[in-house]
Amino acid sequence: MRVTDVRDVPLADWVATVGRLRDDGFRYFDWFTAVDQTDADADAGFDLVCHLLAIGAPRQLRSVLLRTRLPEGAAAPSLTGLFPGAAWPERETHEMFGIDFAGYDDGTGLGLRPLLLPDGFEGTPLRKSFVLAARAAKTWPGGKEPGEGHGDAGRAPSRRRVQAPGVPGPEWGPR
Repeated sequence: MRVTDVRDVPLADWVATVGRLRDDGFRYFDWFTAVDQTDADADAGFDLVCHLLAIGAPRQLRSVLLRTRLPEGAAAPSLTGLFPGAAWPERETHEMFGIDFAGYDDGTGLGLRPLLLPDGFEGTPLRKSFVLAARAAKTWPGGKEPGEGHGDAGRAPSRRRVQAPGVPGPEWGPR
C-alpha cells in the first residue's frame, strides 16, 4: 500500500518547496486544484493543493500532497515555471475559483483565459458563494400516484406497447 505524505506549506515557501521536491525526485506533476475555505472561522481563504509523484524502480512510487492557504483576493504564485503541465490546472482553478496566478506562463503569451466554461459565462462556479440558478418549476405531466390525473380513478394507467422496428404487428400473418 502506498502512503501519501501530506505537507502544509506556508504560502511564502510554496514555489520553493515544490521546486525542492522536484529536484529531490518528485518529477511527475500529477494534479493541482483549490478548495474553497472562505467560510472558515479563522484564516479564511483557499487551500491550494498539489500532488506530486516520484517514480522509481518498478513498484516503487512515492507521492506527496502539498497544501497552502491563500487569502481571498490574493494572487497565487504560479507553478508553470517549474512544471509546464501546471498551466491547464491553473487555468481551470482561475476560471472556477477566480484565483489569479502571478507569473503564469503557458508559452502562448495569452495569459490566464477561459478553459472550460462557455463564452459569456459569468461567475466562479466552484466557490461556495456562487449562487446556483433556480430551475423553472413545471408541473409533472403525469400523475403522482397510480390512477391520479387519469380518466379512470383508482386504475393504474397502462402503457402503449411498443414494437421493435421491423417486427410486424400481431394482426399480420396467417390466421
